[in-house]
This record gives sequence, C-alpha cells and structure tokens, in this order.
Amino acid sequence: MVAAIPRIESSYGMPGRGRLLAEAAITRAILDSFRDVHRALGFGYREYIYALAMERDLVAKGHQVDREVAVMVYYRGEPLARQTLDMIVDQKVVVEHKATERLHPGASAQLFSYLCSTNLEVGLLLHFGRDAKFRRVICENKFKRRPV
Repeated sequence: MVAAIPRIESSYGMPGRGRLLAEAAITRAILDSFRDVHRALGFGYREYIYALAMERDLVAKGHQVDREVAVMVYYRGEPLARQTLDMIVDQKVVVEHKATERLHPGASAQLFSYLCSTNLEVGLLLHFGRDAKFRRVICENKFKRRPV
C-alpha cells in the first residue's frame, strides 16, 4: 500500500494558472463566505460562532451544509471510535474551523486525517485569526487505506 501524502495549498501559494483544482467551485464559494464572515465579525470569537455564521452564509447562497458530522475511524480494519467533523459542504468538501491567535502546526495534518476517514478528497482549514488564512488539503481516495 502506498502511503498517502497530503497536498497542502494555502493562501500563500495557490497552483499556477491553467491548473484545475478539485471541487474548485465549492471551495471558491466557501472561501468567499470565509472572507465575508471574517470581515464582518473580525477576530476574537469562538469557533462555534464562526461556524454558525459560515453555515448561514453558505445556506443563503444555496449550498447544503452539514455540521458536526460523525465519521468512524478504523484501526486494523476494526471500528475504533467516531470523530466529529466541523462541517461538510455540498457533500464534497470538509471544512475545519480554527479560531486562535496562531494556527497550530499540526492543524493541516489533523484535517488530512479527517479526510482519510471519509470518501471525501478535499478539505479547507479556515483560520479565523487576526488575519484570515486558509489551507486547502487533498487526500485522494486512491491512496486511502480502507477497512478490510
């Protein structure tokens, strides 16, 4: 089995012109809402507040939003425990919210692990810090380990 290697794209370095991004239209809509919410609320609220605002904004734009979604994590082919994802948009993109002064270095790896637990391949890590920042994380299904 080939180990999955996360592809991380951030607000600092998006792919060059002409390259197609997986779930581009959905992630663009999520990022537009992210910027709108951050501009309106600023820094200092709990993740829960930002998630509610994101949900409201995305639903108003016609997107399906599922919050606090439980997924099963497997260990050696056996169910181990449920993990809760912050948000799934249009049944295609996992969204993880962070509302801290500084983004923890392991936050992208956490989102990557969440993607490994699902059939979804694209995730957005939204950091509602003093400056709005995001990371786009990819985990292609062909590299995921599946329960036996």
